Amino acid sequence: MSGGHWDYIQYRLNDIVDDIKSEIDRNGKPKTKEELKEEYWRDEDWYSKYPEDLNYYKYPEEVIAEFKIAIEVISKAEKYIHRIDWLLSGDDSEETFLEKIK
Repeated sequence: MSGGHWDYIQYRLNDIVDDIKSEIDRNGKPKTKEELKEEYWRDEDWYSKYPEDLNYYKYPEEVIAEFKIAIEVISKAEKYIHRIDWLLSGDDSEETFLEKIK
């Protein structure tokens, strides 16, 4: 594997993007039975008292719009970190860096 100048931190940015996408995908949706089982500290009484906890949190559309912007920005940052990582590690030349960054 190439690169490694920053211990491959760019891959953590991909994880963050995936997490934000998951938040968007499940925004306000009901949790599955399996997901509710994972919340073992909550019982039927809890859900009777707090039925909103049967669903994922519902973010307003303005927040979702900002999440989508964040995905674009973080993805771009990941690309730059990756390309600079390869350049600094000697895997890419300056010419290759400039080609691939575009």
